[in-house]
Amino acid sequence: MEHHISKQKQFSPSADRFRSRPWTATFILTGGLVALVLGIGLSVSLGAADIHLLVVWEAIYNFKPDLTQHQIIKELRLPRVLGGAMVGACFAVAGAIMQGMTRNPLADSGLLGLNAGAGLMLALCFAFYPGLPFMYLIMYSFLGAGMGAGLVYGIGSLAKGGLTPVRLVLAGAALSALLSAISEGIALYYKIGQDLAFWYAGGVAGTKWIQLKIMFPWVTAAIVGAIALSRSITMLSLGEDIARGLGQRTQWVKLAGAVIVLILAGAAVAVVGAVGFVGLIIPHLTRKLVGVDYRWIIPCSAVLGSLLVVFADLGARMINPPYETPIGAFIALIGVPFFLYLARKERREL
Repeated sequence: MEHHISKQKQFSPSADRFRSRPWTATFILTGGLVALVLGIGLSVSLGAADIHLLVVWEAIYNFKPDLTQHQIIKELRLPRVLGGAMVGACFAVAGAIMQGMTRNPLADSGLLGLNAGAGLMLALCFAFYPGLPFMYLIMYSFLGAGMGAGLVYGIGSLAKGGLTPVRLVLAGAALSALLSAISEGIALYYKIGQDLAFWYAGGVAGTKWIQLKIMFPWVTAAIVGAIALSRSITMLSLGEDIARGLGQRTQWVKLAGAVIVLILAGAAVAVVGAVGFVGLIIPHLTRKLVGVDYRWIIPCSAVLGSLLVVFADLGARMINPPYETPIGAFIALIGVPFFLYLARKERREL
């Protein structure tokens, strides 16, 4: 009897943490989508050549190919902004899944080697298979992201005392630096530095409709899969023993979550490049706002991640027009202090 009571007491703190805030989440989803539409409109309208919002509306619903402004909107700005929104959702949802499954507050595709692994594969593709269709670039990006994550987890597991959040991030930082150095070496040797320069900086300029068409079904399927998996991820976030006690097949959940993360991170990196910290910041912010139920965290993270990248891209363009600041550097101004704050909280695990 005493043993049963002690088990209940052990479970009750986790049960309290399970509480969610559905009204807050609903407000974020509705208000966030409205803000996202507004941000997309502003981002299409503002730039080196400012275009009135009425012209943007006309170009979308009554496109006239003979008008220069309509061409700018359709061929340059719309795919760029929509690509940014899609990429933001990818990184944010991938980060939320990784943090939930591993219970690691520092988990992020950029910090755990996925971005660097995908970048190495892209460098190899540019060097040995120039002109490869974007569909194949995405596939190789998936493969590289998986390779990077596998190496980071393997190296981190070798540390004495087991795999802690900070050790995992240290392994990710070391391996990311190594893979990035190899990519740069390939770029110099095969003289493809110009092709990779934009990817290193990170940005959505140059995004084409064909990229979005190829990326959209992958991303949609992955986010729908993440939402379908959200209840199981919530259980895992409370502890693997609790999840098993509630009947979850944890190994299958982890495998499905890993596949979803690789698809999201690989597709995003193939389009936008080395943009980090979105998957670190947004899930933490979302959990603070809506609680720990991943049925709300995942869709809210997708909306907030899209908002962050769309407005960051707009800000990066407006800092020093007509020149552009790399969006990766712009987001890092927010992400690095946030990462240091989280790392400080985890210092006892070193």
